[in-house]
Amino acid sequence: VQLQASGGGSVQAGGSLRLSCEVSGIIFSGYAMSWYRQTSGKQRELVATITRGGMTSYADSVKGRFTISRDNAKNTVYLQMNNLKSEDTAVYYCNANQLFNYWGQGTLVTVSS
Repeated sequence: VQLQASGGGSVQAGGSLRLSCEVSGIIFSGYAMSWYRQTSGKQRELVATITRGGMTSYADSVKGRFTISRDNAKNTVYLQMNNLKSEDTAVYYCNANQLFNYWGQGTLVTVSS
């Protein structure tokens, strides 16, 4: 199973980034997909989830700014991040969840004020 995250980078506050996570080795459409983030010394935090049926949920801190979506034909989940803030700086991880949890390698997002 592989989850390949990409799209991280450095951006100024107020800017946008789109993260992608391409998944292989599982039946992608059968999994809920999530994005988590982690900063040094802190626990990994759930950012957004999209269910198999396409229902979405978000952490309060990103509601109205981030959008999670999935393309089952491409086995890919996305995280569109708008109006980025310095506190969004973190390593972002994609996660596939069914009976088991699978994790990607993480992609770094740095937001400068």
